[in-house]
Amino acid sequence: MNTLDSPRVAALLERLHETAEASDREHLAMMMAKLNAPGATIEEVVREHLAAERQNYPAIYQSYAGNFLAISPEFGRFLYALVRATGARRIVEFGTSMGISTLYLAAGLRDNGGGIVIGTELEPGKVAKARDHLAEAGLDDLVEIREGDALQTLRDTGGEIDLALIDGAMSLYLPVLKLIEPRLRTGAAVIGENAFDPAYQAYIHDPANGYLSQPLPIGEGRGNEFTVRIA
Repeated sequence: MNTLDSPRVAALLERLHETAEASDREHLAMMMAKLNAPGATIEEVVREHLAAERQNYPAIYQSYAGNFLAISPEFGRFLYALVRATGARRIVEFGTSMGISTLYLAAGLRDNGGGIVIGTELEPGKVAKARDHLAEAGLDDLVEIREGDALQTLRDTGGEIDLALIDGAMSLYLPVLKLIEPRLRTGAAVIGENAFDPAYQAYIHDPANGYLSQPLPIGEGRGNEFTVRIA
């Protein structure tokens, strides 16, 4: 039995996914209403969202303080499998939220024999809940959650990064990637969840920047992107 399927972790994840679905239902309905409005396109919705974030992304995400904004169980199991496949020991997570994705990453590290997830989260309440969830799972010894703005908290990530999950404020995807880029080892995987920012997409798809990237079929329509550092 692996850590992900152990009774302790599996029961916690099942409960958290149910709670997250209920918590995020209204938010997701609002987003779908925007996308389904007459004449609306996903490009226009993304452009408006990015413009608002660039004005004041802390205020935007403070309004989501009660939302999990969580990954799906399917995506979580993909993250776990990726940690195992890469033999990752050092992982960076931008956008820890309530810690659901962190649980999948940490479970992978446990079964790899150890390591560290360096998470970062802007909202203090979410940091506290994520730490509680990790402690409940018995995985807190594998995770360091840094509270604050990722552009500050991720300035020093220690050694080489094997895997990065980018899933926070969309306007910061490219700045965060460039911030951690010097620490990404050759072959490191970068997963962008909701990676809709055109600037981020242009950067990871330009061969001159040293990446190979393609969309992920998991979570179709959510802009998930799988990127590998090849140089």
